[in-house]
Amino acid sequence: MSTEMIGATGLASRYATALFDLAESDKLLDRVAADLDQLGQMIEASADLTRLIRSPVISRDDQGRAMAAVLDKAGMCTLTQNFVGTVAENRRLFALKAMIAAFQALLAAQRGEATAEVVSVKPLSKKQLDTISEVLKKAIGSDVAIDAKVDDSLLGGLIVKIGSRMVDSSLRTKLQQMRFAMKGIE
Repeated sequence: MSTEMIGATGLASRYATALFDLAESDKLLDRVAADLDQLGQMIEASADLTRLIRSPVISRDDQGRAMAAVLDKAGMCTLTQNFVGTVAENRRLFALKAMIAAFQALLAAQRGEATAEVVSVKPLSKKQLDTISEVLKKAIGSDVAIDAKVDDSLLGGLIVKIGSRMVDSSLRTKLQQMRFAMKGIE
């Protein structure tokens, strides 16, 4: 687990819980969840946006204005915009990805879903994610929310984590296993 996640878990959980409670009381859970999914994808796809939220040298005002412009352009709801504005004002944008993950976990728990982290070498299509979700639903017997990540060092295949269970069918791992097996033969 990265140090960013270790330090941010309690913080991220508190912010996510506050947002979840507000979204639930305003009956905006689905809208905020969609906004946060979109924001998470935007952060993953943009090195500039990642630098913006992680840079300690950019002032909180500049971060706040930049994030407000990005969220407004993306058409996100007022609650999401206000939440990210508060996060920026409190100089906590560095933990935004962890807050999004914590919100998604709260939503999945409320819906009785399991959350699966699926890591692939390239972004998966909607059809591929739906297929993976259906296979996992049959395997564990409940709905599965997919948290898709990209890791180009995998070379191919997938890594799927649900709770403490992990299935690693990545080409990188298979090559490592072959290398260890070959060392045993020598």
